[in-house]
Amino acid sequence: MDIPLPLDMLDPAIIKHTCLKDLVRPFIELIDSLRLLGIDKDLNLPSIAVVGDQSSGKSSVLEALSGVALPRGSGIVTRCPLEIKLRKKKGKWEGKISYAGHSETFYDPSQVDKLVREAQNALAGDGVGICHDLITLDISSPDVCDLTLIDLPGITRVPVKGQPDDIGDQIRSLILKYITKKETINLVVVPCNVDIATTEALRMAQEVDPHGSRTLAILTKPDLIDKGAEEDVLKIVQGKVIPLSKGYIIVRCRGQKDINDMISLTEAMQVERDFFKSHTYFSSLLNEDKATTECLGRKLTGELVDHIKKSLPRLTDQVQSLLSQLQAELKTYYKGPPLDHKMMGPFLSQIIIEFSDRINELGRTGDAKHKNIYGLLRPVFKQWDGYLRTSQLSCKTVEGMINKYDDLHRGRELLTFSDYSCLESLVKKQVNVLEEPAMETLKIIREVIQDEFKNVCDISFENYPHLRYITMIDDIQSKQEAKVETRIKEFIRMEQLVFTQDSIFQHKLSNSKLSVQEDLRDEAFYDDDGIYSSSGCAALDTRKLIPEKIVLYYEIVYQRLSDYIPMLLLLFMLQDAAKMLRDQMMDLRDGADVAKLLTEGTERGHKRADLFQRLERLKAAQAKIYINLLLY
Repeated sequence: MDIPLPLDMLDPAIIKHTCLKDLVRPFIELIDSLRLLGIDKDLNLPSIAVVGDQSSGKSSVLEALSGVALPRGSGIVTRCPLEIKLRKKKGKWEGKISYAGHSETFYDPSQVDKLVREAQNALAGDGVGICHDLITLDISSPDVCDLTLIDLPGITRVPVKGQPDDIGDQIRSLILKYITKKETINLVVVPCNVDIATTEALRMAQEVDPHGSRTLAILTKPDLIDKGAEEDVLKIVQGKVIPLSKGYIIVRCRGQKDINDMISLTEAMQVERDFFKSHTYFSSLLNEDKATTECLGRKLTGELVDHIKKSLPRLTDQVQSLLSQLQAELKTYYKGPPLDHKMMGPFLSQIIIEFSDRINELGRTGDAKHKNIYGLLRPVFKQWDGYLRTSQLSCKTVEGMINKYDDLHRGRELLTFSDYSCLESLVKKQVNVLEEPAMETLKIIREVIQDEFKNVCDISFENYPHLRYITMIDDIQSKQEAKVETRIKEFIRMEQLVFTQDSIFQHKLSNSKLSVQEDLRDEAFYDDDGIYSSSGCAALDTRKLIPEKIVLYYEIVYQRLSDYIPMLLLLFMLQDAAKMLRDQMMDLRDGADVAKLLTEGTERGHKRADLFQRLERLKAAQAKIYINLLLY
């Protein structure tokens, strides 16, 4: 591959009279490629900003350089920054306009005016308001030089109808945003027929560039100079009035009359050359390369390339500095998902396994990040135990019901044979009212465990909203709750059977006052296995003993329910649910859209992703700049 010579090794005559297509394009394309990377979000890139007072001839100059008709009119015509990228290439004319995510390619240069106005209306609204959003206009043509310019709104002082009172300040703020940057060449357009010292555009340029080291001035409308003022204009162009290191160029572009007379841009350039060639005062400026639009194009191209070359070492230092800052900042953030798609699967498996381990530990020991879940469950179980105790105490106040049993509750049993039926009826009544508090306990326990599961989920998948949303905690808890609800109802029904082993109930009786009260020490009251005989049972089988016996039996019911309900809840709502959740998440890895599941969603995740993107584009920019420095 042929490597072009550096610009400072070229014959000055070549630079003077060509667009330097093969020499300048690499530098301009470098900046374009950096801008495409989005590097202008991190640091300022070399550019040329075009500023001028309203009606200074700014649009005419840009038309002459670009070869297309741009929006014209009275008042503010440029209402958004317009980046004009000119690229010299063989073949047919081609244009492309881009703004706010919209991009449109077209092949008719006459469409430029309409498309730019549409873009401005879309960004700044219909009317005369302005907007800071950038519009990019790419033009590829064999008739342009390689050049990139940013056209800014014309400076105004007095608002017109429909404009806000502070329109002047708004425009000034927008212009300063661009021309203050040290990487920007300020192209100031000034009409010849005004006092240059009073022009706002040049005054603003002097504010931000007091030494004029990055300011180039264009003098327009030389055909409108009052007779006798030509020498004053000549002194300005020669830098004798307000010196600028990049100097001045005088041009004569199409005016409104030329447009009305249908003079093409090509014809206008010839008219311009003839004008200066025959001008008494300005003809010498042709030989000095300080007149005509053609000269301006060459000058701007050379200045931009030179400016880019000088900026590259500084850009390199800035990129390296930013890279160091970003790498240090990224260390303060958690490790996020890999960009390599092949590595995403193992990464997903790892975070799912970590989630599974946390859930498993929660189900096995109750340990969560900051507490043990049993510290939350125990008060609920204690509350359930409180319900049972309250119910147990009510068993001691059933004499009234026993006394009225024959009138209100007696069934098929014969008179004086109501002892067991009475006991059974009272137990059923006591047990039946426990279903509601048992269901309330289930509801509370579900909420506690579900919240803890979600806490584990939030911690494990803090930055992955898709994983959080796909975790079916609610569904699993609902299924388990339905199972537990069924079993609680079954157990309440079983307790209404009124049953316990003889040995268990006898143990209760033996340790109660009833055994002493009825003097059951006689061996005749016991069988060989130590269980009460018929005689012993008969001694205890009287209605007057029902209150005491029901209290004894209810102690057994109380013990069973007090333990069974919590054990049921711990098994189904905590341990089994934890296993189901683990299994579900482990199965998720098969056939999943890994990239989608690992899409980050939190502010911290967005910040880390943003830092990583910046790091990647800075690395890419660093490589591009380094290669360019080696070649040129």
